[in-house]
Amino acid sequence: MSVPDLRGSPAVRWQSLALPAAGRELHVRVFRPDPAPHGWLVWAHGGSWRAGSVDGWHDGTADLAAAAGATVVSVDYRLAPGHRHPAALVDVLTALDWAQAQSPTPVAVGGDSAGGTLAACAALVWRDRRRPLAAQVLAYPPIDPECRAPSYRRHPLAFPSRAGLIAAWRDHRGALPRHPAAHGATPLYSTPHESDDLGGLAPAVLAVGSADPVADDVRGYAALLHAAGNTVELREFDGLPHGTFLTDPGLRDWLGTAYSDHHRRSA
Repeated sequence: MSVPDLRGSPAVRWQSLALPAAGRELHVRVFRPDPAPHGWLVWAHGGSWRAGSVDGWHDGTADLAAAAGATVVSVDYRLAPGHRHPAALVDVLTALDWAQAQSPTPVAVGGDSAGGTLAACAALVWRDRRRPLAAQVLAYPPIDPECRAPSYRRHPLAFPSRAGLIAAWRDHRGALPRHPAAHGATPLYSTPHESDDLGGLAPAVLAVGSADPVADDVRGYAALLHAAGNTVELREFDGLPHGTFLTDPGLRDWLGTAYSDHHRRSA
C-alpha cells in the first residue's frame, strides 16, 4: 500500500487515518520509515488502559518505526472505564485486520505496558482464528490482574504501585474474577492467564526492566510461553523502571531490531 501525503521527517513519515469500525471510526497513526519499510507492526500504547493516545506516543512510535525499519500502526483504542474490556482489544484487532489487508506477509502486534497486555491477548485471538502473525512484541506487559508476584512489593515506591495497578485492571475488566468475553466462537482474553493453552503462538519478544514492578509477570509469562513450545526472546534491562518505552532509546532500538529479525524469518 502507498500511504499518500505523509508528514514528518525524511527518516520517518506519518499520517493519521480513520478506519471503519462497526458503525464508528477507529483512529490510527501510520509511521513509515525510509528507505522502503519491510513488514507491518500494529502498536498499542501504554497508560493502564485508562490513559494514553497516539499523540502522546507519537515520538516513541516514530522512533520504533525507524529502529524496526517497518510500518508501525499506532492505535487510538477506546479507554476504560468508559469503555471496558473487550473494547480496547476489539480496536487492536480491527487495526490488525486492516494492516494485514495492506501487507503481503504476516503482520506483527506489539505494545508497551497495558498495550503489551492487549497485544499478547490479540496474539492469542489470532492463534485461535488460525491467522499467522510474524511476532508479538511486548514491552513490560502486566499479566496478573491480582498483582501477586514478589516484584510488586520489592520496591514499594516504584511506579506503578500494586494498589494502583489492581485498580486499573478493575477499571479495564470490571468485576473480578471473570471469564474471557466471547466474540462468536472466539474468546476475547483480557489477560493471557485466561487461556488454558499457550501453544502455537507467534514468536514472542519481551522486554522489561529489573526495577519494574511487573518484572516477575514478564519473566513468568516468558517461561510459560517457552514451556508451551513457543519461540521466546526475553531481554531484561538492568535498573530500568516501568514506562521507559517513551524515554529510553535503547529499549526501543532493541524492540525494533528483535521485531525485524522475526519478521525476516516469517516472510
